[in-house]
Amino acid sequence: MSEQLNTARPVRRTRRRRPKGNPLVGLGALAWLVIVLVPLYTLLSSSLTRQDQALSGNPLAFPTDPTLENYNTVLSSGFFTLLFNTAVVAVATVAIVLALSVPLAYVAVRTRSRLSSMAFRTFLLGVAIPAQAVVVPLYLLIAEMGLYDSLAAVILPTAAFSMPVAVLVLTSTLRDISEELYEAMGLDGATPLRMLWQLAVPMSRAGISTVAIFSALQAWNGFLFPLILTQSEEQRVLTLGLFNFMGQFGLNVPALLAAVVLSVIPIFTVYLFARRALVNGLMGVGGK
Repeated sequence: MSEQLNTARPVRRTRRRRPKGNPLVGLGALAWLVIVLVPLYTLLSSSLTRQDQALSGNPLAFPTDPTLENYNTVLSSGFFTLLFNTAVVAVATVAIVLALSVPLAYVAVRTRSRLSSMAFRTFLLGVAIPAQAVVVPLYLLIAEMGLYDSLAAVILPTAAFSMPVAVLVLTSTLRDISEELYEAMGLDGATPLRMLWQLAVPMSRAGISTVAIFSALQAWNGFLFPLILTQSEEQRVLTLGLFNFMGQFGLNVPALLAAVVLSVIPIFTVYLFARRALVNGLMGVGGK
């Protein structure tokens, strides 16, 4: 018996083969990285350039004598007021969109009537309506409500035009929740409102995060509504402030680019921390 054990062939361990890389995919990713990073590098380096050196020399070369004077110029020109107004618009827009789109999506998913289905499809028509097509009626409506030249005049239309996409994303997310879970809570005597807050909302965090990020980006980068519905300096947001910087600074390109850098930092930071939830939520919609 021992001789048979000694003469037994050793067991060979199979090595897992690593997947071979695709050189074309690697080159494409590298090219895309260069396309993304070069403008960011040019933006940052140009914002550190002196005004008399902005239009001379190689635009891709880092400034030999970098300066923060451009940032001081922007910060002393009411930039914090613009930043505060934009943050108020973004936070209020996200709050309104979430407060309305979550119950709407829940009703669209849980209600099996033709009326609910027709209302959902009619509501999604907002995706196909551009904001430019309703600027004049919207202006007249805001003026009649007495909200012209206020942050509310920017918040309400921005939230309204973010709602269709938000409902679409949340509807797709809520449909992934198993029907058995709703039936189990129903057997325990749970009301529809309790199912919404204790089941639907916790299990649709990815979709809610996606909607919040999307709405915040829409509010942060919005330009048309602040341009048409506000007038005074106190109610301006970042995008409109950057537009006015062009006339205020004239050909002071570095100061304008410094303002762009400062306006991008907050929303870019939010995107870095929440990009995974945004991608997962959008992939869920695409899977539907």
